[in-house]
Amino acid sequence: MRFAPGPVTRRLALVLALGATAFGAPGARAADTLKVGANIGNLPWEFQDAHGDTVGFEVDLMKEVAKRLGDDVTFINIPFTGLFAAVQSGQIDAAVSSITITPKRLASVSFAQPYYDSDQSLTVMAKSGISGLKGMAGKTVGVDTGSTGDIYATQHGADDKFADIRRYEGLAPAMLDLAAGRIDGYVSDIPALQYYVKDKPVYKVVERIPTGERYSVMFAKDSPLVGKVDAVLTTLKSEGYIAKLHETWFGVAPEASTSTVAKAEIPKP
Repeated sequence: MRFAPGPVTRRLALVLALGATAFGAPGARAADTLKVGANIGNLPWEFQDAHGDTVGFEVDLMKEVAKRLGDDVTFINIPFTGLFAAVQSGQIDAAVSSITITPKRLASVSFAQPYYDSDQSLTVMAKSGISGLKGMAGKTVGVDTGSTGDIYATQHGADDKFADIRRYEGLAPAMLDLAAGRIDGYVSDIPALQYYVKDKPVYKVVERIPTGERYSVMFAKDSPLVGKVDAVLTTLKSEGYIAKLHETWFGVAPEASTSTVAKAEIPKP
């Protein structure tokens, strides 16, 4: 014999239903929010688009990382120099902003495996016929004053047989002089140049100049998130997800030998 539920029974059922809504089904994990610090305004890694939305290579990457971890993600705008204290104090869980892994930094913070090799590069006019540094013999190269490119050109100018080295305060004036024929090639950071020329076919990035600089996600020292995020990065590399991001933001596929494609180890101090 069955009885219709009375008021007490109905109230108990409602309480149980609300509890299931609040806490999820048995064994379910409530999503956490991954707090990621970034220096917003760092093209093309993280910046605001015309609609005011935060976008960029590392924004897309960290959104996917959080998704694979089952977390939500929020980006907190912090000046670059403040990111280190922010992860160490626990203000944020992780930091991105084209952060180079260095032995000095590894003494106080931790990194997951790298996902981008920030080398130098040679950019020329596409019609010049120059296909690499060998083609710069007897020609004038432009660099940014005091930059890694400046150091490279100064140290290797004799080997590469540059006729002259001209120094600039930033990419824009150098590219104007390249277009005007006042220099024959420009040596600078490969991400900046690939992003700049992707919709300007008159220019061409013709050679990568290795420097050993690599970017990754930064965490507090020995954070348990390091291993979790590193595992996700391995998966995203194997699936070609990060390589696709490279094509989207830089207009070209990454070289197979770079850390954008190849699995790497977690950096050790």
